[in-house]
Amino acid sequence: MIDLKKLTKWDAGKLFDYAILPKDTDEEAIRKGCREAKAYNCAAFYSSSPYWTPIVVEELGDTDVNIATGISFPFGSQPSAVKAMETELAVKAGCTCLDMVINIGALKDKKYDVVKQELVDFKNAAQGRMTKGILDVAFLTDDEIRAGCELIKEVGLDYAKSATGQFEGPTMEQVLIMKETIADSNVKLKVSGVKFPRPQNAWAFIMAGAELIGTRSAPEIIDSMDQMREIGLLPPYEG
Repeated sequence: MIDLKKLTKWDAGKLFDYAILPKDTDEEAIRKGCREAKAYNCAAFYSSSPYWTPIVVEELGDTDVNIATGISFPFGSQPSAVKAMETELAVKAGCTCLDMVINIGALKDKKYDVVKQELVDFKNAAQGRMTKGILDVAFLTDDEIRAGCELIKEVGLDYAKSATGQFEGPTMEQVLIMKETIADSNVKLKVSGVKFPRPQNAWAFIMAGAELIGTRSAPEIIDSMDQMREIGLLPPYEG
């Protein structure tokens, strides 16, 4: 569990993957987002596809901010070979962190061999880069969430992730199911799709066990730390 009493705002930046995704993306937005990710010491900067990766490399290639993108974003319905090819292209372009949307239909149909194989293909194509499997839990039952996390755990991805952030976000109950399912493994928990009010909800997910929050509101949430401490949602700083 993260000790929030020890974190400054600068330290807290590493709890956030800053994502600028398709809704209003252009080159200016990507470059601005990269600079904000650097200024806030974020863990990673995410674009929606490897198309933007060369620009992200220009902006962040000399920093410790991970260069990240989504694979099969946002629906996850492409065949495994297509997902693997996209992953290989992203790695070649300079990505150090990749989040793949799993095949939700296959998971719901209990075609676990299909889902497992695409996770294996994705991990191999990532060539040692950080990997995260996206479940988009809003479309899943509790049992399907558990099954997806078990497959991510079995294959050994680095993170299980709750959502793409393009649809309905996760509930606390769904996040706790994910946490419980991966508890006996090295897989970590990333929460995306944080609902409004985002500062309060994001910090609550971190307190519940999330090790990363993926959001386009990272600067706002990090800036909220003083206010969250003032109202007692976060503990006082004791660094």
